[in-house]
Amino acid sequence: MPRAQFRMGVCRIDVSRKTATFGPQAELQIFRLRGQEDATLRRAVLSVMLTGLAFVTMPSLAHHTAAQEKVPPALSEYKGRKIAATMHFNGAPWLTRESRQREEDCEAMLRELRIKPGMTVVDMGCGNGFYSLPIAKLAGEKGQVLAVDIQQEMLRLLEARAADEKITTIKTILGTVVDPRLPRQAVDLILCVDVYHEFSHPERMLAAMRKSLKPDGLLVLAEFREEDPAVPIKPLHKMSKAQVLKELIPNGFQLKREFDELPWQHLMFFGRDESWTASTNPDASADAQPLE
Repeated sequence: MPRAQFRMGVCRIDVSRKTATFGPQAELQIFRLRGQEDATLRRAVLSVMLTGLAFVTMPSLAHHTAAQEKVPPALSEYKGRKIAATMHFNGAPWLTRESRQREEDCEAMLRELRIKPGMTVVDMGCGNGFYSLPIAKLAGEKGQVLAVDIQQEMLRLLEARAADEKITTIKTILGTVVDPRLPRQAVDLILCVDVYHEFSHPERMLAAMRKSLKPDGLLVLAEFREEDPAVPIKPLHKMSKAQVLKELIPNGFQLKREFDELPWQHLMFFGRDESWTASTNPDASADAQPLE
């Protein structure tokens, strides 16, 4: 049986001498092993992570990212909209709450994405994989899900869930606040569910995502409706259709279609505007230049 010890905020879980240790000086390792004991280990680690018992004070996400690469200062506002902070991985259980289907009609959203077997789909800001797992099933064995997040802890949660469901077509990618690290012109669809409004460098991220799309690829934004005061979400985490268009059109996208039947969210589909170039866009800044 797994043994868990909590000492000075550090957790040690040992199964047959295999130890998973994490804290301020060590990263958690979820072992990809075989057998019942290993599944027990994964569940024990996941349980500890979700309860938050083993987390201690850690450097801020911005500091961690800055240490990896030099990035321009984060924006606090973009085109008149205040930018929300990124949800911390300790909030991951909220992503898989039992009420989410009723509140957001996730099944209808998945149907409207029209994912076909063999497609390459990006789950941007994937979190613990609430959408990555069902998308992988829709894309099938010949498809692939590129699950991107800027928090390694979220990716570990996703990997543990995928392993439990024996899903092998999800590739996790640790992105940065300016670069999702996607392959060029290789993606059929990028899904951003309640995440775009948290981008601290929206122009850099839009440029990188645009570059990754195939010529007929789509960027899909799901955002809580700012126009509807009945949607019980803080205003900072809402966007109006007008604001979405104000931000995406000047960055080389054109609206292809919309789905307005979700309970709380807009669902907007954008393709690349092939007539657009950053040099002719009066609103483009240095941050909007495609990443090389």
